[in-house]
Amino acid sequence: MTFTRRGLLFVLSSPSGAGKSTLARRLLAAESGIAMSVSATTRAPRPGEQDGREYHFLGAAAFDAMVADGGFLEWAHVFGNRYGTPAAPVQALLSAGSDVLFDIDWQGTQQLSQSAPHDLVRIFILPPGMVELERRLRARAADSDAVIASRMARAADEISHWSEYDYVIVNDDLERCLADVRTILAAERMKRVRATGLVGFARDLVEGRA
Repeated sequence: MTFTRRGLLFVLSSPSGAGKSTLARRLLAAESGIAMSVSATTRAPRPGEQDGREYHFLGAAAFDAMVADGGFLEWAHVFGNRYGTPAAPVQALLSAGSDVLFDIDWQGTQQLSQSAPHDLVRIFILPPGMVELERRLRARAADSDAVIASRMARAADEISHWSEYDYVIVNDDLERCLADVRTILAAERMKRVRATGLVGFARDLVEGRA
């Protein structure tokens, strides 16, 4: 038997290169009932990216207008650009019982914990070591040496926020890490507070109507 439930906000955070984006893609491919939150950003599209798929690409003025109107659940400056989560589509998914997956940093997670604390599940992904983290960044062949150096310099600060999360996983083996993430998602989905239809069913049991 299944019950009507409210969706949850499922956050994956990590320093760049620790694997959260790969885990997010694998999780979406493996699980039903969960959708990726599409962030808005002021950065320029990269080759192959499409507006509304990878990001909603906004000019600075349009982004600032959404901030002023309270249109974001969270937003932050990251590597010289602004990123934010539009509120309306996320709330629509939650109300429909769908979970929403977030690939965001600790700043955005802190804001989500203030705006939607009862819907939030926070997972921090740690690399097995800083040497391995740099190796992964270089293996992507997507960034210059200067950008990699900037990401490595930022990594220690990002990792220092690990204790703010509900779960912490070391990504030393992708398949095992993915299995752990899926286990967390399954357990969180089954929490009593999420089963909005359970109250009526339990009442019917007590009163002999079920």
